[in-house]
Amino acid sequence: MKHEIVEKNIGLMIVFIIVAISFGSLVELVPLFFQKQTTEPIEGLKPLGAMELTGRDIYIREGCNVCHSQMIRPLRSETERYGHYSVAGEHVYEHPFLWGSKRTGPDLARVGERYSDEWHRAHLYNPRDVVPESIMPSYPWLFQNVIDAELVGKKMTALRKVGVPYTDADIAGAAEIVDGQLEIDAVVAYLQQLGTLLKYKR
Repeated sequence: MKHEIVEKNIGLMIVFIIVAISFGSLVELVPLFFQKQTTEPIEGLKPLGAMELTGRDIYIREGCNVCHSQMIRPLRSETERYGHYSVAGEHVYEHPFLWGSKRTGPDLARVGERYSDEWHRAHLYNPRDVVPESIMPSYPWLFQNVIDAELVGKKMTALRKVGVPYTDADIAGAAEIVDGQLEIDAVVAYLQQLGTLLKYKR
């Protein structure tokens, strides 16, 4: 029988598996490139400012996205705990996406404005001061490291090349905004804007 030829030839089996997976992936993914809800920003979405963008880079550098996802699934158990489910239009200016699926810590997609700046500072300096059972590491160096102001404009220029609508004024004024600021200020600014455009309506 013909199927026996495939079953007994591992090389041929691998080729057919790759073709099947590729076809299935194309069928699932290609239509998304043409849907308005996945390619256009939601109302009110703007590119991250100089402080928030710097905070995001520090967030990635410190591996925060390894333990915290930023993607709330449209399930009742998730929306009741975290808030409105995530939508693609919130993330069109993100490079790279930080959705993730690992939740050693809670999802942070809607953490913005849930806690005060002081709470975030205390939490990042020593998590157990505000959450006694936390296993999150401390980040005391964020309170000492000064932001490299020269890098921010360069990052914005690079992001503009991939479609993030930064203006010349945004880029020119970026260094002045972050000059002399500490890394902790940037991380808190980034966290405080997460998910604030979509609120869960009970």
